[in-house]
Amino acid sequence: MGSATREAVASSRAALAALGGTIDLATGESLLDAGRVIGSSSQLLSALADPSADVAAKQALVSRVFGTAVTPAALELLKAVSGERWSNQGDLLAGIEELGLRATARSGAGDGSIEGELFAFGATVSSDSELELALASKLGLPEAKAGLVSALLTGKVSPQTLVIVRHLVQQPRGRRIGELLRHAATVVADQAGTTIATVISANALAPAQLDRLKKSLADRYGRALTLNQIVDTSVVGGLRVQIGDDVIDGSIATRIADLRLQLAG
Repeated sequence: MGSATREAVASSRAALAALGGTIDLATGESLLDAGRVIGSSSQLLSALADPSADVAAKQALVSRVFGTAVTPAALELLKAVSGERWSNQGDLLAGIEELGLRATARSGAGDGSIEGELFAFGATVSSDSELELALASKLGLPEAKAGLVSALLTGKVSPQTLVIVRHLVQQPRGRRIGELLRHAATVVADQAGTTIATVISANALAPAQLDRLKKSLADRYGRALTLNQIVDTSVVGGLRVQIGDDVIDGSIATRIADLRLQLAG
């Protein structure tokens, strides 16, 4: 991420925070919809991402294109985004998507349910090769993928999760479905002031064990955590925890592998 994009992202987040309670699900959905429209038009994307273009002219363009097609709050945020300098066109699209994800998350309960639902759907997709192909194939129409997601998830997940997944499968921007869902869950968690910890163990941990682990990790990292659990028999005992780029590996399999390396050395 270039320095220009880092500053643009910070300013965009501040613009979202400044809107306070005016953010609702419709605003989040409007931002994600607008991002897809911009991404599908090379001319529009080029005009809005041009760092040398006049800011007022770019904001006027946003108003002409989207006008009443988005919520007032979404229009204000799109104008704020277009007024920033982005390192490249991809970063602009990523910035709009992040705002859409954060706005959608703000309209939810904030209890970790959205992150959990995204994680659960990711697990479902990864275990079903046909479903993964249907959602990831470059030959599939975005509208058909969104329809498939609606058929699978409507009534089973929150409206926020449905909006997010429908968007992701329509505008993957070169990312695999698992990566899309993990990134979205991370953004949603960050908006709620938490961090996602993925716990991998040979057997499912009991609720009491998860609670103790959650408290211990929260004390260590100084932040509330959302725990996602994966059962993987190859762990062989103990558990492995991943939080961002940090990996805490206490599995027996890893200890054996480390011992073998020491003996071999």
